[in-house]
Amino acid sequence: MHHFQYKDGVLCAEEVRLDRLAEEVGTPFYCYSTATLERHYRVFAGALPAGSLVAFSVKANGNLAVLKTLARLGAGADVVSGGELAKALAAGIAASKIVFSGVGKTREEMREGLEAGIYQFNVESEPELLALDEVARGLGKRAPITLRINPDVDAKTHAKITTGTAETKFGIPFDRAREAYAQAARLKNLEIVGIDVHIGSQITDLQPFETAFKLVVELVGMLRADGHAIARLDLGGGLGVPYENSNRTPPDPSEYGAMVSRVTKGLNCTLSFEPGRLIAANAGVLVSRTLYVKHGEAKHFLIIDAGMNDLVRPAMYDAWHEIVPVKEPASGQARVRYDVVGPVCETSDLFAAGREMPELKSGELVAILAAGAYGAVMAGDYNARPRIAEVLVRGAQWGIVRPRESYADLIAKDRIPDWLSG
Repeated sequence: MHHFQYKDGVLCAEEVRLDRLAEEVGTPFYCYSTATLERHYRVFAGALPAGSLVAFSVKANGNLAVLKTLARLGAGADVVSGGELAKALAAGIAASKIVFSGVGKTREEMREGLEAGIYQFNVESEPELLALDEVARGLGKRAPITLRINPDVDAKTHAKITTGTAETKFGIPFDRAREAYAQAARLKNLEIVGIDVHIGSQITDLQPFETAFKLVVELVGMLRADGHAIARLDLGGGLGVPYENSNRTPPDPSEYGAMVSRVTKGLNCTLSFEPGRLIAANAGVLVSRTLYVKHGEAKHFLIIDAGMNDLVRPAMYDAWHEIVPVKEPASGQARVRYDVVGPVCETSDLFAAGREMPELKSGELVAILAAGAYGAVMAGDYNARPRIAEVLVRGAQWGIVRPRESYADLIAKDRIPDWLSG
């Protein structure tokens, strides 16, 4: 459920009309709903076993206002870079609730995590164990670690967001887990605290989760028998959201939570989870204005002012996003099949192909739904298109939480060397 609904013929974010926001802020822009963020967090957290840590995946949406909204509900953070760690801390998320994941942590990032006093490092390889031990030794600290175990389980999702099969770069193979834990135990500046697993994103079937989690439970017994103190299980994220109305509905968080409780019963482990998309996707929309309606030989093109540099998911993953008019369509309004495209000079700058929509005219607004995760956070300035504004709504209130870049901002990122100056 989200809080973007038609009211008096206009699509609103909670109590704020998106057409009025477009006039105030300009287009394109991202708009996030506080009520949706809060509801999704509470529903997911409430479905989990008592005492679980919900560490929001900052890579899904790193806007400080979004992070602060979740921090006030008690959320932790899952970070994969020093920059994400800095953002999480700046948003008021306690270091004791921050998990540091990622296959390529630098020694500097390790130092930053250790100095902040984070909850744990999810270590992804044996060489990383050695590097983290060295950094911790230099600081006179012990690093709390889990090892990310790759269970070779197919998450049955898009190949580019599958992370738990043997072919991916993530984690340590299940068959090498005991050897890796034995190595970690010999390193005096590492403290083994648990096991980590994460098999992918946008997963719409509970079976891959259950298969992976059962393997982890089996591993807990083996590692404890080897003398390791396994007190925590980080079960990752990945629960999907309904991007398309005709999609099979993903499992409800209550079903997921019940499965987790059943599989981990009696383990006496503290559980942590890393949801991102589940919390943020349907809490955000991308609002764009129609520039032109172009009639080709075989197709009708709806050319909008948002581009793939603003929302790359359709170009990168062939991802589906519902696209709706901001003005509510009249009953019986003519419908047209459009290719919805942006102004970027790439054929892949395509938001929808052959999408049947109410007939639209130049100047009319559209909203691209479920854009709150992996939207603005993956944006860039390709074609020298400045980064667009982000807005957060709370009831009838709204605020710009990331200003639109100007051309001056864009140019200021570059530097001219001495031999070209003058």
